[in-house]
Amino acid sequence: MPDDMALGTTTPKTRADTAGTMRAVRLTGPGQIAVETVAMPEPGPGQVRLKLEGCGVCASNLGPWAGPEWMQFPTPPGDLGHEGWGVVDAVGEGVSEVRPGDRVAALSYNAYAEYDLADADKVVGLPPALDGQPFPGEPLGCAMNIFRRSDIRAGQTVAIIGIGFLGALLTKLASDAGARVIAISRRPFALALAKKMGAAETIPMEDHWVIMEEVRQMTGGVFCDRVIEAVGKQWPIDLAGELTRERGRLVIAGFHQDGPRQVNMQLWNWRGLDVINAHERDPAIYMQGIREAVDAVASGRLDPAPLYTHEYPLERLDEALNATRDRPDGFLKALVTYK
Repeated sequence: MPDDMALGTTTPKTRADTAGTMRAVRLTGPGQIAVETVAMPEPGPGQVRLKLEGCGVCASNLGPWAGPEWMQFPTPPGDLGHEGWGVVDAVGEGVSEVRPGDRVAALSYNAYAEYDLADADKVVGLPPALDGQPFPGEPLGCAMNIFRRSDIRAGQTVAIIGIGFLGALLTKLASDAGARVIAISRRPFALALAKKMGAAETIPMEDHWVIMEEVRQMTGGVFCDRVIEAVGKQWPIDLAGELTRERGRLVIAGFHQDGPRQVNMQLWNWRGLDVINAHERDPAIYMQGIREAVDAVASGRLDPAPLYTHEYPLERLDEALNATRDRPDGFLKALVTYK
């Protein structure tokens, strides 16, 4: 971390330096980026400006990255980055609860840049226990919110389909809650990781009917109390319904962004399933999840550090996005850091 980003050395400001510039990424076309020098944004009333330390790379970026017809290029500076953390650099009029020098995670939307703006009520302070640690607050908070909506309890059997960053966190949260977790994923690396995160059993995601039969045998024919789909594709949705027991809860945590889905409503209806779309859209609940994640990580109850498997500088954001898409062996979560 550069000296001017360290706590205690950031010069306090109540407004931004109007002459400042920063580096920011624009998507210039499908699979293409440009790193440009642009003016730093100035915080308006109720806003703060962050000097970012880094930003997580989200799989939701992959749709725009592919260049669908609805996408417009070039994108605004820093666009699509929404998992940023850093130090408050300046505050706008009327902001008193956040001060320059505070290290925070933020819910902001142009964080593929060295600076970004956030509403003052959309940042969460990071305690000293997290000094020096990356903290992509948005996906960590997302995991906490999905876990809450899943209503997982001790003694339940929980299947988690898709062990990426989110699935791994949910495996840990569910197993710590006393549930028996069955992890289902296509990569041996991910299944081994799920075991480390507390999964009782793992199943390769290869054959639909083989998976169903294995889970049937594991559960004495009744299937699972909770099933969390964390892939975002059609087949995992089909599989999730089949693995959920009568009056069980099917939780859709995958981000389905590439078109409509079909569901087996006959099965869902016959079994009387509760179906939860667990992507949160209420900003207040989003922030609640981030605060819960801060507490969990700071206390040591949750350790996401092993899940940050790849790190890239800003100018290699394209490589980070490609790795997020292609998922090479050993890949789970990419961070872009600004040093």
